[in-house]
Amino acid sequence: MFSAGSGPKPAASSRLPATAAAVGVALALAAPALALAVLAVAGFLDSSATLSHLTLTVLPRYAATTLLLAMAVVVLVLGLGVGAAWMIAAWEFPGRRFLAWMLVLPMAMPAFVMAYAYTDFLAPSGVVQSSLRRWTGWEIGDYWFPEVHSWPSAALCLGLALYPYVYLLARTAFAERSESLAEAARSLGLGPTRVWWRVTWPVARPAVAAGVALATMETLADFGTVSYFAVDTFTAGIFRAWQSLGDRSGAAQLALVLLLAVMTLVWLERVQRGRMQFHARSTRPPERLVLRGAAAWVASVACALPGLFGFVFPAVILAVGGLSVESGLDTRLVEWAFNTAVLGLGSVGLVIPLALMGAYALRVFGGRAIKLALGLANTGYAIPGLVLGVGLLALASFATGLLNWSGERFGFEAPLIAGGLGVVFYAYTVRFFPVGFQGIDAGLRRISPSMDQSARSLGRNLWGVLREVHWPLMRRTLAVAALLVFVDSVKELPATLVLRPFNFDTLAVVAYHFAADERLAEAAWPSLLIVLVGLAPVIWLSRITLMESKAGARGPAK
Repeated sequence: MFSAGSGPKPAASSRLPATAAAVGVALALAAPALALAVLAVAGFLDSSATLSHLTLTVLPRYAATTLLLAMAVVVLVLGLGVGAAWMIAAWEFPGRRFLAWMLVLPMAMPAFVMAYAYTDFLAPSGVVQSSLRRWTGWEIGDYWFPEVHSWPSAALCLGLALYPYVYLLARTAFAERSESLAEAARSLGLGPTRVWWRVTWPVARPAVAAGVALATMETLADFGTVSYFAVDTFTAGIFRAWQSLGDRSGAAQLALVLLLAVMTLVWLERVQRGRMQFHARSTRPPERLVLRGAAAWVASVACALPGLFGFVFPAVILAVGGLSVESGLDTRLVEWAFNTAVLGLGSVGLVIPLALMGAYALRVFGGRAIKLALGLANTGYAIPGLVLGVGLLALASFATGLLNWSGERFGFEAPLIAGGLGVVFYAYTVRFFPVGFQGIDAGLRRISPSMDQSARSLGRNLWGVLREVHWPLMRRTLAVAALLVFVDSVKELPATLVLRPFNFDTLAVVAYHFAADERLAEAAWPSLLIVLVGLAPVIWLSRITLMESKAGARGPAK
């Protein structure tokens, strides 16, 4: 999974502390999942009543609804992501460069925020149905309108928010396709459709599969959207069992089932990625086909629709809704933004140093133990936020019990663990460590090991190499990784909802509560602030994806 650098290796005496530190960090980041498993197994051993009750009542419904929702999202992200990626990479039409940037914008719009916006717009009291009744004189019940609070609505919001995962990876794969292979296939008598399926698609399929796996994991982890639309998925059931029913064992068992499903998906994605390896990078940029007439405008409209429905329309609806609040801006908005910034900046301060130390230890020391430890630490992003919250509450309960026992035995007062900001920071560190690590590790890999060797030959120690060689070259990479961690922290809802201290609300939490109380206009400003924060890395990512080789045109389309 990881590979170490090829520079001169330090002495074994310095390798041992680095290995111990990496293993310790990995175990700390994996502790919530281990605690969740212990709590679930303890429930199995105490009594089979909880498991039997879940199996006979809610488990089949949760499994079926979650599977149905995931399948619908997969269809949407494949259709939107692959279709838009191929048109942008292979065709030339009006507005192509602008639309290539616009198609990434829905990444800044969390699915649960999109759900609030469209519900406010399409609900019986919203603009669309109110205008329809005013124009026709109908009453509610005199006409048919699609049900807004339903699993298809949740699937549509999730699909519009998550298709950029597939679009970005597929677009890169299509842009690097081998034109010589396609020409060879055409010389053998294959038509355009068969060339695409037999030559182009197999090369892009591993990247598309990786994007689909990411979108599916996000769907399985989603809580805000499915909860708002009252869709009975695993995450909604876990929250209901823990918070509403007080059934810790049942919640842990449902969370363990979901965690196993997510980890299975991660394993399958890695297996297929390992098997499907194609090396067909083109030695010359592939030429784009110039579309003319109606075909060109159809392509422009088709590429514009995902960005319009996935970002522009929800943002406009939120802005109009926020301006329509008669009382103006909520005075608590500054407090909520401050709390959100505290969690985001605190997460950056914890994740980035740990990720930098892990990536640097991997480069300098390598070794099987460090690779396995970092592989374990990087599974945190695959753990749904709500599952992580349940696992951390279980871990806090175990730690509290141990401290209480120690306090009674040795005569000191045990501190309160659960309910503090420390637990929230712990959850964010577990959840977003992979985000920081992957970016920093990729940046270090771009630095030649020969630069390390030259610095070491001049007498620099490990910290000297990091400070004088790597740091000047890595500052931009570290800034980008920090920005991504901050934005992910701002958008995090389920773990914050479960673990936050009393009367400590963030933008995501208050937006969720306002929407749950049908106060959608008041949810507009917190939601808009979340979107605005998310725009920064999306714009940066869009600029990176648009740095492609200039390709000529090979003539008009027939």
